[in-house]
Parts: sequence; structure tokens; C-alpha cells
Amino acid sequence: MISHQIAFLFPGQGSQKIGMGLEIANTFPLANQIFMEADQLLGFQLSKLTWEGPEEDLNDTINTQPALLVHSIAVMRVFFEKFPEIQPRYVAGHSMGELSALVASKVLTFPEALKLARKRGELMKMAGERSPGGMAAVLGLDIPTVDQVCKDANKPNEIVQVANDNCPGQVVISGSNPALERAISLAQVAGARKVTRLAVSIAAHSPLMSHAQEGFNQAVASSNMAEPAIPLIGNVNAAPLRSVGEVQNDLQSQLLSRVRWTETIEFLIQQGVTHFVELGSGSVLTSLLKRINREVVGVAIGSPGDFEKFVAGEV
Repeated sequence: MISHQIAFLFPGQGSQKIGMGLEIANTFPLANQIFMEADQLLGFQLSKLTWEGPEEDLNDTINTQPALLVHSIAVMRVFFEKFPEIQPRYVAGHSMGELSALVASKVLTFPEALKLARKRGELMKMAGERSPGGMAAVLGLDIPTVDQVCKDANKPNEIVQVANDNCPGQVVISGSNPALERAISLAQVAGARKVTRLAVSIAAHSPLMSHAQEGFNQAVASSNMAEPAIPLIGNVNAAPLRSVGEVQNDLQSQLLSRVRWTETIEFLIQQGVTHFVELGSGSVLTSLLKRINREVVGVAIGSPGDFEKFVAGEV
């Protein structure tokens, strides 16, 4: 198991669900400690909101982002407690999951990452209120085709662009509502198998997040960061971030840029990674992995039973 070329993956928004982390917190004191520490740092019971809802409040990006971070870090801490001999060669996180990856790579402490996740959520919510927009998942078209669809849908002050290149045949677009509706129609004409408007009120990874940029730049710049102890793959360029400056640039650029997830996984495979461990809520990234390359192994760990699967030899 130790000889495997392992990378840790951390999920982003869309993976949240009521009750995430409750079972692991009830089973492992170390995990519960992370949730309790988060409650104290934030000044309210994020744990209660995460475990009991209401769902509408958990799905509010201001809460979603720190909640996902806390669950991922709780799982990671238990993982290292149970398997101290296993260290990942690389780490990567999808969108806000990059903040969890920064904790794994020891760039940020958990308190610093939690503060930044909360601030990121606040600023993105504010930007969404000032510039309403939306997102849609496009299935069955490649990136060049979707890029062209977006280009054809754009008008001055009405922009839509690729937000997430998740895996071959699954692309998320994001932008102003008029441009998004035009792009949805054009994607269908271009032969998309399915186009689904997502249940979000913000246009993440698009120019509509520009209202959040200055505040987030300041938050990133004021965060106490260390050099990456484990190579971290950034979302913006799908390449290793090797210094504090590179991490800061990636985080700050990420608000307006696409998440190059397909390229991230392909890069890791090229580096010899054969096993991927998704730490946190759900198994979205593990599912995407299968669509990118079926030769590699992926396992999602988010509850106590998942550790048993790991021990049983799935990784």
C-alpha cells in the first residue's frame, strides 16, 4: 500500500449534504475535535447546521464552503491517525476544495483555511447579489465546442464562459442569465446530449465574480502561508504550485477562471499517480476520475465505513 503513487483529492461545492461528517465525528474523537474547533473559531454552531440543516442554509455558499472544508479536514486527520505510514505524493482540490488541499500541503493551518473559506463564501455571495447569474452543466460536448458556444452567446456586458472542465463530456458553464440562456440553446443545437441549469444563484468562475476580487485578494494576501510541503496542483493552470507566491496567484485568479480538473487529473497520472483518495463529502471526484481514466484506482472516504473499504484493499 505504501508503494502506491497516491494523490489526495478534496471536493468543492455541490458535494455538500445534510449530515455530512456526523458519523465520523461520533466515531472518532479527533474528527469531532475539528468540528468543535470550527464552531469556536467561527462563533456559531456550523456543526449543528451541517448535521441538522436546514438544507437551504447549508446550501448558502457562505456556509457551504467552510462546512465542506471542515468535513474534509476531519476525514484527513483521521486518515493520518489510522495510516501514518501513508503520505500522498500530490494533493489537489476542486474549486474551493483547493483550500482543503492547502491544509493537506501545510500551506495553511486549519484555522487560517477556515477563515479564508468563510470569507470566500461571503464575498462570492455578495458578488452574486450584485451581479446575478447562473451556471449550467453541458453533457456530450468537448471543450472547444463549448468554448465556441460561449463565444457565440456573448454580448457586451453579457458574458458566459466555461467554469469547470470536469471530465470529457461534462462541462459547466457560468455567466449572466441572458448569456447563459443563449448558450444553453446553442449547446443544444450543437448536439449536447443534455444541458441542465444548476440550482445556484451565483456565476462562479466567471467575470461576474469580479466584485469579490479585491476583497478576496486582500484576504489571500493577509493569510499566513508556508511553502508547500506536498506538491499541490492548482486549478487555474493544472500545474504544481511550488511557492507561496504561486499559491496566492492561483487562489486569486481562481474566482474568475475555469477549474481545469480534467487536465489536473491527467497531469497527476502523467507523474505516475495510480491511486486517488477523495477525502470529504460524497464521491463526485471519484466518479469524474472514472470518466477521465479507467486504469487508475479511486476511493472516496467520508464516513467510518469507508476506512474499512480502504483497509480491505480498494486502495
